[in-house]
Amino acid sequence: MINFEYTRASSVKSATEARTKHKTSQFIAGGTNLVDLMKKGVTAPERLIDINALPLKEVKSDAKGVTIGALVPNSVAAEHELIRTKHPLLSMALNAGASAQLRNMATVGGNIMQRTRCPYFYDITMPCNKRNPNSGCGAIDGYNRMHAIFGASEQCIAVHPSDMCVALAALNASVHISNNGKERSIAFADFHRLPGTTPELDNNLQAGELITAVHIPANHFNKAYYLKVRDRLSYAFALVSVAVALEVKNGIIQSASIAMGGVAHKPWRLYDVEKFLVRKSVTQDVFTEAAAIAMNGAKTYQHNNFKIKLGMASVVEALTKATS
Repeated sequence: MINFEYTRASSVKSATEARTKHKTSQFIAGGTNLVDLMKKGVTAPERLIDINALPLKEVKSDAKGVTIGALVPNSVAAEHELIRTKHPLLSMALNAGASAQLRNMATVGGNIMQRTRCPYFYDITMPCNKRNPNSGCGAIDGYNRMHAIFGASEQCIAVHPSDMCVALAALNASVHISNNGKERSIAFADFHRLPGTTPELDNNLQAGELITAVHIPANHFNKAYYLKVRDRLSYAFALVSVAVALEVKNGIIQSASIAMGGVAHKPWRLYDVEKFLVRKSVTQDVFTEAAAIAMNGAKTYQHNNFKIKLGMASVVEALTKATS
C-alpha cells in the first residue's frame, strides 16, 4: 500500500508554501506520470499537493505573444483557436503525444515536468543514477535503443519523452514560475538540464517552485511542421522527432528554429542548422546538407546507431513537409 497525506491548495501561494514546508511533497494535477511512478515505487512522496483548483487554466494572447496556463489540459491547448492559428507547430506536437484520454487529463505544466521513460529508471531492481544517484547507469551497457545520441554523460543516457516540449523549445518559449509570492521566468532552452554528474535533476526549478504558465513570444514563422518517428502510430514515444519553424519569403529562408526530441536528456536545439539555413533556398540539397550538420557531435551506443541515419532523414522530411 502507498501511504501519503493529501492537501488541496486554494491559491498559488498556499501551494508553494506547502511544498516548501513539506520537503518530500509533490504537486499533482492530472497525475498521468506521477501516479505511474508511485505505483512502480520509483517515487514515494509523503504528501501530494493537489493544484487543480488554482486559476491557471486560461489561454490568452496579447501583442507580446500567447500565454498558456499550467493547468490547461493538453487536449484543450492543442485545439485552442489561438494555438492552432498562431502556433500550429505546438498543436501538431500536442496531438502527436500519448492517447486522447491521456491528453484530456495531462496538463501543460505536468507535460513539462514529466520524467524519462527509460526502462532502467522505471525498474527499481536495476541500477539507475537518475533514480538512485551513484548506483550506475544500466542503459549504457544494456539495451539502449531508445536512448540519447546528444548531450549524454557517463552517468546517464536517458532522453526526455515529451513531444510538446520539443515544439516549445523551437518556439523560443519561456516558463513562468512562482514561489511564495515571488515570480520569475526561465527561457525554455534553459529549463531542462543535461545529465552531467547530476542526472537526478531533470530541470532548473528551485525547491518549492511551481510552474504557473508557458509564454510563447510573437514571431514571424509562416512554415511549421512536427514530425514524430515511432515504432507504432498510437501511444508510443518518439525514436526521433523534429519540430521545424521557419520564416520563408519568395522561396528563401529568412529565419529558422528547429529542435529534436528522442535524442537527448532535454529538447535538443539545432542552432548550427538554424544558422546554416538562413538566406538559403528551399531545396532538397539544402535540406540534405542541413541534416548532415544536425548530426554533428552525435555519439551512439550499441543499440541506437540507427538514430544517425534516422535523424538525418527525419530532418529532411520535416523541412520538406514544413515548406510544401
